Amino acid sequence: MNSNNYPFDMPQFGGHDFALANRVSTIMKNVYLRMSLGLLITAVTALLAFNEGFVMFMVQHSWIYWGLFIAEFGIVIGVSAGISKMKASSAAALFYLFAIINGLALSMIFAAYSPGSIAKTFFITAGTFGAMSVFGYTTKQDLTKFGSFLFMALIGLIIASVVNIFWNNGTMGWIISFAGVIIFVGLTAWDTQQVKRMAEVMPAAAAGHIATLGALSLYLDFINLFLYLLRFFGSSRD
Repeated sequence: MNSNNYPFDMPQFGGHDFALANRVSTIMKNVYLRMSLGLLITAVTALLAFNEGFVMFMVQHSWIYWGLFIAEFGIVIGVSAGISKMKASSAAALFYLFAIINGLALSMIFAAYSPGSIAKTFFITAGTFGAMSVFGYTTKQDLTKFGSFLFMALIGLIIASVVNIFWNNGTMGWIISFAGVIIFVGLTAWDTQQVKRMAEVMPAAAAGHIATLGALSLYLDFINLFLYLLRFFGSSRD
């Protein structure tokens, strides 16, 4: 039997919509899969790197920490701006390299917070992130205007954080942390909707690129949300 005889292949029965929804669903699954793998790589790297010798080395050579941060920033800019010129496999490899570098940087949190509070904060973050990502994926509301506001708020947050590095004001630190939670909760929903829209309009050949770019965006939302929540739920290491 010719496949055109099946109702779901006919436009009047939503065949195009079905194909589009299936493609978007597949891409989004790959986004979450890559993001989850990136988080796993970061966690394993942080756990393996954390030891007394590594902590002392980082404390004595603080420039290395800044070097890791610059490398992370460079990879994010490189992937975001140049992904269309990369092979999908190259973009994915850079994302996982970013996850490893970030794991090295984040290993220092084990020196400041107890493992139990880190685990608790991770699960709180996962629940919050999951709820907001589902909202961003399913909502019919256009979140574009909120995205513009959140981006400006993020710029303000970065500036305030840099200022407070030198000012070292405790109250300002708590305000920044609270603002960071709100901003990244919102960005999680916005980024999810943006990734979904890219999946809807981009050609099928770009699926691998979209999956990596989406994974990177949501990974950054998750990590930043986790770090700001850790300020509230983390307890000092004994």
